[in-house]
Amino acid sequence: MGAMSARPNTEAAAQQAENTAPHRAGFACFVGRPNAGKSTLTNALVGSKVAITSNRPQTTRHTVRGIVHRDDAQLILVDTPGLHKPRTLLGERLNDVVRTTWAEVDVIGFCLPADQKLGPGDKYIVKELAGIKKTPKIAIITKTDLVESKALAEQLLAVSALADELGFEWAEIIPVSAVKDQQVDLLGDLIAPLLPESPPLYPEGDLTDEPEMVMVAELIREAALEGVRDELPHSIAVVVEEMLPREDRPADKPLLDIHANVYIERPSQKGIIIGPKGKRLKDVGIKSRKHIEALLGTPVFLDLHVKVAKDWQRDPKQLRKLGF
Repeated sequence: MGAMSARPNTEAAAQQAENTAPHRAGFACFVGRPNAGKSTLTNALVGSKVAITSNRPQTTRHTVRGIVHRDDAQLILVDTPGLHKPRTLLGERLNDVVRTTWAEVDVIGFCLPADQKLGPGDKYIVKELAGIKKTPKIAIITKTDLVESKALAEQLLAVSALADELGFEWAEIIPVSAVKDQQVDLLGDLIAPLLPESPPLYPEGDLTDEPEMVMVAELIREAALEGVRDELPHSIAVVVEEMLPREDRPADKPLLDIHANVYIERPSQKGIIIGPKGKRLKDVGIKSRKHIEALLGTPVFLDLHVKVAKDWQRDPKQLRKLGF
């Protein structure tokens, strides 16, 4: 024994330490005012299209979870709707969803776009966050590819000062660009140690635990929102009525029939969604079908219908029927 070198092989020691490091798993959510880049960031971290992204604010209504599998940790991302001052019953329900989610996660990431000054909406959210004492909070400056370094530095200082003012401290402050894939992995590295020790909570390969029908509905809704005039973003809901494998198909050529309804609030909106000679609705079908096939890994026949559900955002019965 005495003849052995007293100096451990540092590489082997490091390797062993790594092997004994506890695995962590837990939930994180990104918050921020609508259109702060939360869904895009979720997709970048997961590396697959899970949360819907749209250049319209307020498009995420469901708590879509993206799952990031790492060797040392499993990070489950809960994508909440943007918190905002509610104007309708739907708005109030969305805000309740947000607060419930915040109370249940292990880490909260506050997203602030680099190219927009800290506004009252951001302050409103950070003030709410300051009240959630135990949960570690990370400030994430998003969309850094849109600004020069001076503007970015000012934004970092502003978000740091805001926490001081409200009497708490960010666990981390990190600038990222999801679009340019800058510092996205580093963000994962910063979140992982803040999660509780735990074996993986989901099997490897799972990217989301949302029921498939809900995800399919979200993909259709995203395609329907694209390029629609500003009056529509809140007025579209999609319900997948059924998803059935087509009968009499050979095993190597399956086809999934999906029947879905796109709901709007007023008859006058029908023409906007359908478009001249049905062209817009057809485009929505083509576009969403591509994403749905990628998600489900099977060819799909998509049957879309546009229906009017009068003022559904203000009607509790309709909200229930449409899944809110």
